[in-house]
Amino acid sequence: MQQLTELKTILHSKRANIYYLEKCRVMQKDGRVLYLTEAKDENLYWNIPIANTTVILLGTGTSITQAAIRMLASAGVLVGFCGGGGTPLFSGCEIEWLTPQSEYRPTEYVQGWLQFWFDDAQRLAVAKTFQQARIDYIRKVWSKDRDLQAENIFVDDSAIAAALDGYATQIEQAGKVGDLLQREALLTKQLYRCAAKATQHNDFSRDHDASDLANGFLNHGNYLAYGLAATTLWVLGIPHGFAVMHGKTRRGALVFDVADLVKDAIVLPWAFVCAKEKMSEQEFRQQILQKFTDHKALDFMFEQVKRQALISSLPEGEG
Repeated sequence: MQQLTELKTILHSKRANIYYLEKCRVMQKDGRVLYLTEAKDENLYWNIPIANTTVILLGTGTSITQAAIRMLASAGVLVGFCGGGGTPLFSGCEIEWLTPQSEYRPTEYVQGWLQFWFDDAQRLAVAKTFQQARIDYIRKVWSKDRDLQAENIFVDDSAIAAALDGYATQIEQAGKVGDLLQREALLTKQLYRCAAKATQHNDFSRDHDASDLANGFLNHGNYLAYGLAATTLWVLGIPHGFAVMHGKTRRGALVFDVADLVKDAIVLPWAFVCAKEKMSEQEFRQQILQKFTDHKALDFMFEQVKRQALISSLPEGEG
């Protein structure tokens, strides 16, 4: 029990690592979780610091032992099976999350979430709050990230500022979730246009199935954000089906809602920058994960979800 407790000394919101593995075997050996790669003349073992890891994505050519799953569950690590590069091989294929079932999780957040979720007006209010937080996060990240500024992406650029200001006004005017979704899509298109112009992707068109680097990096970076969002919701014990915006057709829609808090601020601009630099998929992944850490993306997700869950559960007048 002492060892199991020590595996959870680092809060999920403070953990540093997300792993994507392919062509290897994940196993438990001498009380540690390792992954084994087969070289030409020898097998190589690499340690995974599970106490400081939030998500492990298992891509093509991977397997995992029961003993390793048991240790990962003890450390509260999310494990996902996925296609090559961390994304599904086909559009209809979902990442399947294996969540530890051997412990108790807090109930205050799911109880608070459900108190407002069945009321359409309150659910819309939370959706609006999330969208305002999304804009604030874009402004915060883009105003302090000198690497982005070196790539001519400035939050006070006239086109970007106009898009963000216009969307902030439209959020307040939205009378239903459908209005928010339409205006959100328009904002993202405007940000695509600005980032594409800054990085000389003049002929860019968003297509999830396209083979160009920018579209591929956007897909891959978004899935990394989904991993953070899934981690946040699992730790807080809130089921993915209780979405505030995307819940009409997707059972895991709350993951999309929470991931949207950080996608435009971090994934969107860096997908274009890394595509311009012709980075490899691994280099892009390292860049995105570093930016998630630099800008405390996981902390931000936890903060926003917890705030909405707890505010909704306060007696009237105390929020």
